[in-house]
Amino acid sequence: SDLKITGIDFLKSDNCRQHHTDGYNTKNLVVRRGQPFQMLLSLSRELRAADKLALRFSIGEKPMKIRETLMSLNPRREQDVGGWQISIVKNNGKECLLSVTSSPRAPVGIYTLNVKTGTNIYKPENSTVYLLFNPWCEADVVYLDNDAQRKEYVLNDTGYIYVGSAHNIYNRPWNFGQFEEFVLDACMYLLDKSSLKLSNRRDPVFVSRAMSALVNANDDNGVLLGNWSGNYNNGTSPMDWIGSVSILQKYYKTKKPVSYGQCWVFAGVLTTVMRCLGIPSRCVSNFNSAHDTEENLRVDIYLNELGEKLNSLSFDSIWNFHVWNDVWMKRQDLPAGFDGWQAIDSTPQELSQGAFQCGPCPLKAIREGDVYLPFDGKFVYAEVNADKVYWLVKKVRGKDKYIRINTETQGIGVNISTKAVGQDKREDITLQYKFPEGSEEERKSMQKASSFIRPSGIIPRAHFAAGVPTDSVDSSREVLRDTVSKTGLQLEITKRAALYPGNPLELDITVKTSTPGNWTIDFAGSCQLQSYTGKVKATLGYVRETIKFDGNSEIQIPLKIAPEEYMNTLSTVEDEVYILITAIAEVQGMNDKLTKEMTMSFEYPPITVQMPEVAKLNEDFTCAFIFKNKLNVPLDNCKLRVEGLGIFKLSTFDQGDVMPGRILKSEVICTPTRLGEKKIVAKLTSTQVKGISVEKAITV
Repeated sequence: SDLKITGIDFLKSDNCRQHHTDGYNTKNLVVRRGQPFQMLLSLSRELRAADKLALRFSIGEKPMKIRETLMSLNPRREQDVGGWQISIVKNNGKECLLSVTSSPRAPVGIYTLNVKTGTNIYKPENSTVYLLFNPWCEADVVYLDNDAQRKEYVLNDTGYIYVGSAHNIYNRPWNFGQFEEFVLDACMYLLDKSSLKLSNRRDPVFVSRAMSALVNANDDNGVLLGNWSGNYNNGTSPMDWIGSVSILQKYYKTKKPVSYGQCWVFAGVLTTVMRCLGIPSRCVSNFNSAHDTEENLRVDIYLNELGEKLNSLSFDSIWNFHVWNDVWMKRQDLPAGFDGWQAIDSTPQELSQGAFQCGPCPLKAIREGDVYLPFDGKFVYAEVNADKVYWLVKKVRGKDKYIRINTETQGIGVNISTKAVGQDKREDITLQYKFPEGSEEERKSMQKASSFIRPSGIIPRAHFAAGVPTDSVDSSREVLRDTVSKTGLQLEITKRAALYPGNPLELDITVKTSTPGNWTIDFAGSCQLQSYTGKVKATLGYVRETIKFDGNSEIQIPLKIAPEEYMNTLSTVEDEVYILITAIAEVQGMNDKLTKEMTMSFEYPPITVQMPEVAKLNEDFTCAFIFKNKLNVPLDNCKLRVEGLGIFKLSTFDQGDVMPGRILKSEVICTPTRLGEKKIVAKLTSTQVKGISVEKAITV
C-alpha cells in the first residue's frame, strides 16, 4: 500500500527552547538557521528502504530548486541540499523522528513545509515555519560569541534609551517587546515589503539597511511617521510612547504608517525589529550630535549680540542627543577587519542612495576615519566628530557682519551611551566610536576622514550670508583647532537651585581669566528654551554688562528667570524642552573672544511604584503608582500610561488635573502570563510636563 503521512508533530516546545525562540507568541514553529530541529512524522505504515520521502521547504512567490528557495530533503539520500541537511534519528513502527538543519546562509523569512511520499503530498496544519538569523551558530555571520551579550542584545525585551543633555543624561525605560503577539508577523511583513531579493535576505547587511528604511514612513509607507513640528493633534505625541509593541501591532493591523515618531522612537522600534529577526542590536545615544548637512565636518552656530542663538540662519544643527542603533555582524562585503558593531539609523534625516536609510557602517571605519566604506560613513562620522564654529552677527551700518568668535573641536559626540549588558545601568561606548580627544590616533583619523570629506574654507554658511565678502572672513583649510585665549578667558555655567517647572530658574555664569591684569570685558548671557533638535522655542531673558577685572581672577554674574517668563511656553509646546544658556565674553582691545553654551533639563518629582517583588503565574497582584505634585504649578490633563510585557497590556488612564501638593494614586490589577523577571513601565504626561517615567521589576 502507498505510504501516507497522517500527521506531523513539530515538537515545538523542545525545538523552541533549544533555538531560544520559546518567547515568541505564535502557534507556529520558530527556529534559527544553521541549527538542527526535530520533527515527528506519523505514517500510515512502517517506513521501508524503498519508500520515497521528501520534506519540501519553500520560501517566496515562485520557489525554485536552482535559486535555493525550494529545498527538497530526502533522508534516505543523506545529501546536502543548498547547505540544508536531513537525517532519520529514529524509525519506530508508524513513527519516524527526523532531524533537519537549515543552511546557516539560508534566507530568513517564512517557509512552507509539505511532505511528498511517492505521488502523495501532505500539507500539515500550521505548515508555516519561521526561520531567523542565529547569533548562537558559529557559521552564521551574526554569530556573537558571548552568552551575556546574546541575552542582552537578542533576547532582552526591555531596556533603556538614554536622553537628556550631555551633562544631564537620564534613561527612558522602553519595552522592545520582540516576542509579543503579531510583532514577528509585522517583521515578516516588512521583509516582504522591502524590495530585497530573496538571495539578499541571507545577508544582515542588506536586511538591516532595508529595515532602517522601512521603520520610517518617508518614502515607502513604512512603520512610523516622523514629526518634529510640535503639533501632534492627529496622532500620538512621540513623547507618549513607552515601547514598540503597540506601534508595530497597529502598523501590522492597518498596513499604514503610525503617527508619530522622533529619533528615540525610531531607534526603539528598529531595535525590536532587529532582535526579533535575530540580529543582535542595541540603542545608541550620541550627545551633542551634529547634523552636518553639507558634509564638511563643521556646524555653524549664529548668535546675536545678546548671546541669543538665532534659529533661522543655519541649515546645520546640533541635537542635544540623537539615538540610532548598532547591529552585530561580519562584513564579508568589505576588506578584513570591519566585522562587529555597525551603525544603522532609521530616523529620516538625509537621503542615501535615494531613500531615507542609513548604514550599516562599521564602528571601526568611523573610529579610524575610513569614511569611504559603505554605508553612509561620512554622515555618521560627522555626527560624532564635527567641529562647532560660533559666529557673532553684528549690525554694522545697517548690514549684518559675521565675526568668528571661537571654534570648539571637542564638544560634539560625547558620552555615547547604551544600556550595559545584564545590568540596569548606562555603559559609555564613546571609545568604540572615536579615539580619545586630542590623541595622536584621533588626529590621524581626522586627517584621513577630512581627505574624503569635501574640505571647505571657514566662511559662514547661513543661506543669506552667501554674499559675505570673504575679506572679512578667516578662511583656512586646516583641520580646525580649539581657539586659544591670550588672557586665559574661561566661562562656566552653573545652576543655583533645582530647575523645577514653576520655580524661578536661578543660574550663574562665572567669567574667569588666568592671566592677571586689568582687563575690561564685554559680557552677554542669555537663557532660551530649545527642543532636543536644537531649535529655539522661546527666548526668556538676558544679562549684558561690562566687567572690569583689577587683577582679580573671577566674577560671578547671576541670571534669573521668573516662572511667568517660561511657563506659558511649557504649556503650549507639545515637545519636551531644554534650558539653553549661552554666554559671550570679549576682552576689549585684545581681540580675545569666547562663547560657551550649556543645556540643562527641567527636574520633576518622581513616581513611586508599590507592588510585590515576587508573583505567581496566572495569579493576580495589585500594582500602585503614587505621584505627589511637589511643583508650585498645577499639572493639567494628566495621563498615566502603563505597560508590563507578560503582566499587563498597555493602557492609558486619565487622571485629570493635579493641583500643587496633591497626591495621585492609581492602581492596576496585573496577571502574569509568563515566567521570569518582568518589568512594569509607566509614564505620566501632562500639559506642562511631557513625561515622568518609572519602571519596576518583578519575578514571576
